[in-house]
Amino acid sequence: MNNTDHTPTGTTKDQDIKPKEAPSREKVWQMFDRISGRYDLLNRILSMRRDVAWRKRLARNLPEINDQRVLDLATGTGDVLLFIIKYSNRVKYGIGIDMAREMLVRGREKFSNINSGVSARLFPADAMSLPFKDKQFHTVSIAFGIRNVLDVKEALAEMYRVLDNPGRVLILEFSIPANFLIRKIYLFYFRYILPGVGSLISGDAYAYRYLNKTVETFPYGEAFCRLMQEVGFQDVRAIPLTLGIATLYRGDRLK
Repeated sequence: MNNTDHTPTGTTKDQDIKPKEAPSREKVWQMFDRISGRYDLLNRILSMRRDVAWRKRLARNLPEINDQRVLDLATGTGDVLLFIIKYSNRVKYGIGIDMAREMLVRGREKFSNINSGVSARLFPADAMSLPFKDKQFHTVSIAFGIRNVLDVKEALAEMYRVLDNPGRVLILEFSIPANFLIRKIYLFYFRYILPGVGSLISGDAYAYRYLNKTVETFPYGEAFCRLMQEVGFQDVRAIPLTLGIATLYRGDRLK
């Protein structure tokens, strides 16, 4: 049985969430390469720096295991891996993978400027076909990337496969707030303000329309917890962040 801290089901029954056609995820990494130069700046601006607090929260949910091997999927410019290394003293080494090579270039620049004593590598790879042996990592994380894969369940199964026993998956993703008023404000911002600001700063109008559409068509809350359970994760939890604007999903491999 999953342990959730809120009750949204991830369906489109609510009148505020109009059914939309989900945009194609085919070669979506090419879009992220196009906006790589402004990606971090836009994350801070469009989330009003809440993304920093969310990544810290993820980093503080690592399992109680010393000398951990950590894998971060859809790592982009490496922010999550950097936060994990900074805010946890349990990490031995970390690997970040992404299909967007330009994002990885910028991520490697960040890692070249830190002296943490933790070994870290970033390289291109596909989250649905991880180039690692079974049970190789103690923690697998992904932030704002699970909704971009072609097959969510396949990606979750790959995360489960490469996790050691015990091991933990930490998934940070946008969600739809349960509160009626907050949801109204949130959806207005996501549909009308965020795409305009994102387009103006990044120069890529499609990228931030894509963001809005993927968030509104992606399962969240209990619906996403069920997907995690179906591939084998136990003690699955959905932890709402900032009034439910984002959710941290946590699940363990215990066998």
